Amino acid sequence: MSFTPTRDRVDPQEVNTTPRRRPDWIKVRAPSGETYQWLQGLMRSKALHTVCEEAMCPNMGECWGAGTATFLMMGDICTRTCGFCDVKHGRPQLLDWLEPERVAQAVKDMQLKHAVITSVNRDDRPDGGAPIFAMVIRRIRQLLPGCSIEVLIPDFKGSIEALKIVMDARPEILNHNVETVPRLFKKVQPQDRYEWAAATLSNAKKLDPDVLTKSGIMVGLGETFEEVQAVMRDQRSWGVDILTIGQYLQPSKKHLPIARYYTPEEFKTLKEYGLSIGFKWVESAPLVRSSYHAAEQVRSLSVVHRQLYG
Repeated sequence: MSFTPTRDRVDPQEVNTTPRRRPDWIKVRAPSGETYQWLQGLMRSKALHTVCEEAMCPNMGECWGAGTATFLMMGDICTRTCGFCDVKHGRPQLLDWLEPERVAQAVKDMQLKHAVITSVNRDDRPDGGAPIFAMVIRRIRQLLPGCSIEVLIPDFKGSIEALKIVMDARPEILNHNVETVPRLFKKVQPQDRYEWAAATLSNAKKLDPDVLTKSGIMVGLGETFEEVQAVMRDQRSWGVDILTIGQYLQPSKKHLPIARYYTPEEFKTLKEYGLSIGFKWVESAPLVRSSYHAAEQVRSLSVVHRQLYG
């Protein structure tokens, strides 16, 4: 199997060209339908947020129509100012310690088989809000036994103490997105550090070798193909099991421009490369986002994981 050869420098034409229109292979279905409307009403009635709405996810129509969603906890205001993200940023409100109960009740009402929980960054707290994750994991276990739980966590500035609070609650999947390549970190997510992402993912495996770890990358921000492959190799060295790769889509003119669109063939090549270096599962396509097909991932991998770890 062959892959794109390494280039020694970034092609200025590739990095600086912002396409005027989306290619034909990027088509987003507008959210609609009875299930979508019911789920939207459920979220509002419990004063809950979803990352689907806050981050303008292109798959919201498909996922909500199927009755699945990713819960966004700790408010809807993030303490970081990432250039790709449409979540509001600024000074957040105090943590709502009753929020985990409302999320768990919503998971029960939806009768989910797999729940995905994420949050804004809470750098205003030394623990990054880690106890909220632990509380919601444990409460879902009580209300809906058998529902698998995936948490998409912040990096907690690399704190192993904060991470341990989450890991002690034993989620099935521990997810943290790297988002981009090291060269673009300060441009794309100025308050983040690559070494914090590395610490979060590698320490998760050290704290609980049985947990499935997951991470994601966006492409189209000015990275080279080879830089993406290098990050993939790093993620495998940190023990990451599941990888998602998707096209960056500019939420508004205020956000970072798109350097280029990757083709479906390039996404296929990245998937093949990821599987060849040992990832257990790779989702790689233009509209893939971190929670896309999350339920399928955990269902498919759980049998293999039990065989490996008992």
